[in-house]
Amino acid sequence: MNRYPLWVYVTIAVALALGLLYTLPNFFGEAPAVQVSSARATLKVDNAVLGRVEETLKKTGIQPTGVFLDLASIRVRLADTDTQLKAKDLIDRALNPDPANPSYTVALNLLPNSPRWLAAVALPMYLGLDLRGGVHFLLQVDMPAALTKRAESLAGDVRSQLRDKNVRHAGISREVNNKVNNVVIRFRDAETREKARAIIAEQLPDLQLADAGSGTDLRLIGTIRPEAEKKTQELALKQNIQTLHNRINELGVAEPVIQQQGADRVVVQLPGVQDTAKAKEILGRTATLEVRMVDEDNMTGAALAAAQAGQVPFGDEFYVERNGQPLLVRKQVVLTGDRLTDAQPGFDNQTQEPAVHLTLDATGARIFKEVTRENVGKRMAILLIEKGKGEVVTAPVIRSEIGGGRVQISGRMTTVEAHDTALLLRAGALAAPMEIVEERTVGPSLGAENIKKGFDSTIYGFAALSLFIIAYYSLFGVFSTLALCANLLFLIALLSMLQATLTLPGIAAIALTLGMAIDANVLINERVREELRSGVTPQAAIHAGYERAFGTILDSNVTTLIAGLALLLFGSGPVRGFAVVHCLGILTSIFSSVVVSRSLVNLAYGTRRKLESVAIGNTSWK
Repeated sequence: MNRYPLWVYVTIAVALALGLLYTLPNFFGEAPAVQVSSARATLKVDNAVLGRVEETLKKTGIQPTGVFLDLASIRVRLADTDTQLKAKDLIDRALNPDPANPSYTVALNLLPNSPRWLAAVALPMYLGLDLRGGVHFLLQVDMPAALTKRAESLAGDVRSQLRDKNVRHAGISREVNNKVNNVVIRFRDAETREKARAIIAEQLPDLQLADAGSGTDLRLIGTIRPEAEKKTQELALKQNIQTLHNRINELGVAEPVIQQQGADRVVVQLPGVQDTAKAKEILGRTATLEVRMVDEDNMTGAALAAAQAGQVPFGDEFYVERNGQPLLVRKQVVLTGDRLTDAQPGFDNQTQEPAVHLTLDATGARIFKEVTRENVGKRMAILLIEKGKGEVVTAPVIRSEIGGGRVQISGRMTTVEAHDTALLLRAGALAAPMEIVEERTVGPSLGAENIKKGFDSTIYGFAALSLFIIAYYSLFGVFSTLALCANLLFLIALLSMLQATLTLPGIAAIALTLGMAIDANVLINERVREELRSGVTPQAAIHAGYERAFGTILDSNVTTLIAGLALLLFGSGPVRGFAVVHCLGILTSIFSSVVVSRSLVNLAYGTRRKLESVAIGNTSWK
């Protein structure tokens, strides 16, 4: 009656072992480290850079406790902060011989101090801003500027469409009326206006058209439709968030929080970053795409050697391609990233090599068509300009005239590079300006104090709860306490496996979870006592107590889970952090309170053929 099959005990033992494995990294703390990441959009951190870092440390006699290479950075774990500062300076000098134009960002960081064998399989939870310290920004996105930019783009598209269809007009302008951006097209006769209306309605459905004027001053007023306005604002916010992600990678932040707040604000939290000025510099950076022509006349060995020595021909700039080849690019800009509407990774239709497919707006398509028609057989350079410095993303040869607003970049790319390049071209610049409306710095000492207070409250609460439950329920109280320990183990292991960010509200949710979990055991224990009072045998009382209490436990936990899911779906910031821990805690408490505690009871009492009494209170029940 009160016996589990062997596989249940094996399952519980495996779960406890995995829980212990994934919980262990949280007890080792963090060690000082140096992180190396790319400071240029087109520069990669690879095994070659890793070798240079290791060689630099070896020459100076610094012994790191670990060196790790991931997709975006190199992380060097060190023994103490003095060695950390020394290693940072040495690596910075080795990788950035020209401090005015750094190729890599070398930043101080913290890494888990787990042993290598443990770090290979399990990582600790990340700590949020309130526990680790750092900086908090609230950014306001200038949505009117995004709509103005969209209206200007649509005005250029209207101009291009009417030119292509040979429809004459008396002028196209963008005008603001009651804070609404309008595209105004003027005509001298009604017939031409109707032709233009049909073309614009077909080609530019985002514009809502209305007639105005009379006589020879006829106008067609185009207003951005509400659904198009909403889409423009959503895309601007999404692109700004992606751009912020790209920029913040330079700071070496382990787990930044970048999330939307409301319709036009972005919250940025950078745990572990204390340099507010550096964070502002990164967030406020500008990055733009430029298309220029390669100076074919001066691409000779002598001219390139002279340019490399600093004697660049007038009207040119010197760059180095990704394959290491020198390149002279004209300063005259053919096209800017303002005309780029989309960039997606893909494959070359002919060679099946990885490529990036660009989509230009109407004006950009017309300019690109004219330039490629006039420069067939010549090379065109696509640059990403950042902090006043340019990087050549690619410099392909123009094979033929390219029309239709669709451009393909291919050659010397891997699939990953094509994906990264498309991402950079899409999100290299902010879609709309942003202003910092709130700034807050949390010191590490305050974070350490929050951790101590939070964990102290949890530990003291756990201890008081355990003493009470053991005193009141005797041996069954011990089983309940052990199940509570298992619940805490499973919860921390789950948070570590999911790489969740633990915040102060999360610690509060852990304390709440312990209280809810013990409540389930109280229901079970009281149900067992009721059965014993009614004269049922001890074995039958244990069985009935768990079976009949399970329905009540499930109902109460499901209703609580619904409330937790509502917080998770509709909350933000600290509320979501609380909800994540809360929902996971409900799931672990059901398992530990019912399955784990009953397995302990079964081991203690289920093997006895004739059970005389059970210890579930101040006296043993018979």
